[in-house]
Amino acid sequence: MARCWKTRRRAILFGMTMSLACPGCGTLMAHQRFAHRMRGDVALDICWDCHAIWFDQYESAQLAPAAVLSLFRLIHEHRGQTARALNEPMRCPRCPATLVLTHDRQRSNRLRYHRCPSDHGRLTSFMQFLREKEFVRSLSQPEIDTLRATVAQVACSSCGAIVDLARDAACSYCRAPLAILDAAAVEKALAALSEAEHKRAA
Repeated sequence: MARCWKTRRRAILFGMTMSLACPGCGTLMAHQRFAHRMRGDVALDICWDCHAIWFDQYESAQLAPAAVLSLFRLIHEHRGQTARALNEPMRCPRCPATLVLTHDRQRSNRLRYHRCPSDHGRLTSFMQFLREKEFVRSLSQPEIDTLRATVAQVACSSCGAIVDLARDAACSYCRAPLAILDAAAVEKALAALSEAEHKRAA
């Protein structure tokens, strides 16, 4: 690990670009560029095995609306692939620090991700990214009650663990609330992003 970090540090110091090792599984992440909301681009590191994205500090907020749309389509293309479970503990790919599980909120959606305590960035799962950008929403209590009447168990959309609906309204393993990829929410998010991109490009 120390040798790997020293190699990355030399690359950063000399302005070199190199693929990051996924904090979750150790494989090299795909280095992909997306449009910046102001100008230029944002380089993200994506692990298709773990279904996770490494965001350096502020990178998620710097994405142009078109970039969010592109990421949504890429995630949708990989929807049939089973995500690999994340290792614990996980190390920051930018420094030797251990990533810290963090709970956050984006409007009405509760989020969870693993962040670097030195503020180098965060590892966010695909599902949590979709929650952050409001493609996915938490179920309301009436919706949970309706689901309980017909289904005994569901798989957590965040970590894949089984949720016993008779007992829980959230995953007992990762504490993520029950959520759905709501067609109306997706349509609303896509319309808002398309309008924002049109204004940005005008």
